Amino acid sequence: MHSHYAGNTEGPITKSIESQTARLPSDTCLRAAVTGIGVSATLQMIGKQTGQWAPTLLILGLYNNLVQQHGSDFAATGA
Repeated sequence: MHSHYAGNTEGPITKSIESQTARLPSDTCLRAAVTGIGVSATLQMIGKQTGQWAPTLLILGLYNNLVQQHGSDFAATGA
């Protein structure tokens, strides 16, 4: 059972972004996250403060993977 209502569909900007990100290999965000972890660890070892980007990149990768598998309008269109 899906939580989308029948009238909800994605807007043109979201569809455009999803069509572009769907072209990325599924491991792109994972590679970026691992790289971010390495950069963050290195910067922290030399005493620089840094943001933690790995969780954000992993969530974006998960979202991209779900959209590739099901499409963002899956429940609304039944496709």
